[in-house]
Amino acid sequence: MNKLQKLTAFDTRLFYWCNGVNQARGMAPISLWVSRLGDGLLYLMLGLGLALLDGEHGRQFLFSGLFAFSIELPLYLVLKNTIKRDRPCHRFDDCQVAIEPSDKFSFPSGHAAAAFLFATLVMAWYPGMLLPAFALALLIGLSRIILGVHYPTDIAAGALLGVCAGLLGLQLWSLF
Repeated sequence: MNKLQKLTAFDTRLFYWCNGVNQARGMAPISLWVSRLGDGLLYLMLGLGLALLDGEHGRQFLFSGLFAFSIELPLYLVLKNTIKRDRPCHRFDDCQVAIEPSDKFSFPSGHAAAAFLFATLVMAWYPGMLLPAFALALLIGLSRIILGVHYPTDIAAGALLGVCAGLLGLQLWSLF
């Protein structure tokens, strides 16, 4: 068995463990709620709220975020539609799925990418909120596994994409 096959086997076992154990404990309703936090509306509402309430600092946060998301979203779409990895809920008949995803492919996780991008922005602009922001990003990613729509490596790739896009966006934004 080569390294890619070993990684895939480990990824599948970890998916089944997260999906099965947490489904058995009734985590699906909580996971659905946490997952919805990562749909994007929360990020926009927080950004707009900070822009209104925190003066120039809040506006810089909002605009740097919009800039960073304009980098992340096209990269995410290119990766997802190039790699075309089936979602576990579409691949395995015995997968416990709690939602029907909006598209066919799972790699990388867009929810994880957006959550970790937002956490990276929070780290830069509001460092005192770093731990809650990254904890929420991690919970959003985990919720996607529990719901049956992502493998753990989808979440890891989304997290990496989000952090990198966030850091790149912040660096490029600082040039303005």
